[in-house]
Amino acid sequence: MNPSHPVQPGRWSASSTSIDGIHVVTLRGELDYTARERAEKVLTLPVGDAPLRTVADLSGVTFMNSTGINALVSAHQAAAATDGWVRVAGAQAPVLRVMELVGLDTVIACYLTVDQALER
Repeated sequence: MNPSHPVQPGRWSASSTSIDGIHVVTLRGELDYTARERAEKVLTLPVGDAPLRTVADLSGVTFMNSTGINALVSAHQAAAATDGWVRVAGAQAPVLRVMELVGLDTVIACYLTVDQALER
């Protein structure tokens, strides 16, 4: 594992690590307009020359609006361009509900835990 430093402490933060070539991003706080650019950046960091494979751990995300949805869609598109994928893990009920309302859960696979997302 290669942990990186948090992107922004306080209201919103992100950290990442690489597990077996899979980019695992842990997001915390509110994923809204103020976090969009940084969220997109951390969700699409490449791990070497391999296809972009990302697990977004949303267990610490307390709020997500359309901006968070757009960040996940951007990450999905970047991964798909490299024959990779994005998976969501641990989304709390309100965050998962937002994803379900817009149908994002049918595009990006959702898992209860990071371990489950890594196993698939």
